Amino acid sequence: MEVDKSLQRIARIAQQLQPAQNSFRRDSHEIEGGIEGMPTLGVGLPALEIEKAFPQATPATTFPPAVSDYFQLDDLLSEEELATRNRVRRFMEAEVAPIIAKYWERAEFPFELIPRFATLNISGGTIKGYGCPGMSILSSALAAAEIARVDASCSTFMLVHTCLGMLTIGMLASEEQKKTLLPPLARLDHVACWGLTEPEYGSDASSLNTTATKVDGGWLIKGQKRWIGNATFADILVIFARNMQTNQINGFIVRKGAKGLKATKIENKIGLRCVQNGDILLDNVFVADEDRIANINSFQDTNKVLAVSRVMVAWQPIGIAMGVYDVCHRYLKERKQFGAPLTAFQLNQEKLVRMLGHIQSMWLMGWRLCKLYDAGKMTPGHASLTKAHNTKVAREVCALGRELLGGNGILSDFNVAKAFCDLEPIYTYEGTYEVNSLVTAREVTGIASIKPPVSSRTKRS
Repeated sequence: MEVDKSLQRIARIAQQLQPAQNSFRRDSHEIEGGIEGMPTLGVGLPALEIEKAFPQATPATTFPPAVSDYFQLDDLLSEEELATRNRVRRFMEAEVAPIIAKYWERAEFPFELIPRFATLNISGGTIKGYGCPGMSILSSALAAAEIARVDASCSTFMLVHTCLGMLTIGMLASEEQKKTLLPPLARLDHVACWGLTEPEYGSDASSLNTTATKVDGGWLIKGQKRWIGNATFADILVIFARNMQTNQINGFIVRKGAKGLKATKIENKIGLRCVQNGDILLDNVFVADEDRIANINSFQDTNKVLAVSRVMVAWQPIGIAMGVYDVCHRYLKERKQFGAPLTAFQLNQEKLVRMLGHIQSMWLMGWRLCKLYDAGKMTPGHASLTKAHNTKVAREVCALGRELLGGNGILSDFNVAKAFCDLEPIYTYEGTYEVNSLVTAREVTGIASIKPPVSSRTKRS
């Protein structure tokens, strides 16, 4: 009886709160129907816009100026590299920053931006010809960093499309395959994804279970892929499978809508929420002979692509850290406590300078990695060390930024919380920190320690 009276009182209060003419809109996230036995109250007062709720600091929808180049590292860039960097920076600040937080909150991809990304002329990266820009690896890396500075999800979208999907075709496909596939991908009329990782094999990717069985006129692909970026909407899927005749890893082009192909979105991610990572099921998907990627005959061929993509991934945390620093630098000047801007407090200054130092070291390692690649001197250990180091110290940059913003450090409105979360999957993908460290350690010690000395895994027949 008391419970019933309480519910009636709640209902009366709710009716009083509802404006007569529905002047307050219903909250789009209100649960329809309510809990069984509980009246539906219909209270859905909209949240204040962040500018009104917290007018003392500017949110990331108006992205701050870039102020992290303390060592004047721009002097190391060519005119072409600077032009690319500045073009991408202007685009991200003007067109992506104002809208991206709402997509991140909803874990949706901003599809309307894809034609706009095409105008940047960066799709295809280092690939020459076939409508691709033929950029230097440093220009491509700078573009990846500048996109990540504002939003790491968009950076990952372009990385998967360009530095994995397109690059596999550009480096390892036949001439006919390149002519057919690359031009629409370069225009972003088509989007690519790259299917290597599986539910059972992540770091141990070369042991994949997906199979390719030869049949008349082509191949039947059977297996499962997981964590595949762009999977749910990609037009061209680059899929890796084990050739059952040779037991070697081969690559195949699977097209959207193929019979037996199913891609479903992975839900409940805390990072890179706009990236549409998916589970891909391949149930005897037929791939014609002409869609077997011509020059992928073993996992060593796949590693040629990973060598380049790991350079790009090493630049993503640089961009994320730069964006966090830029936001914090502006915020500390605008926000006041105890009658003084937060920049006036010694502890805040120390944290800001520590962040700045990390960014200089990350940038210089990334720059040197690109130069080693250009000179043909880059080893897997170089790329692995740079990726491991940069993701690790970028974590501290994000953590310091979260501290500096106080309560606002947990809001996506001010970028830092979003960047904090987005860095976590980057810390893991393209080789975990631990695996990348061991790749470098193998080069400097001469001892391989990635696999345990005694393995219980059964050998393949």
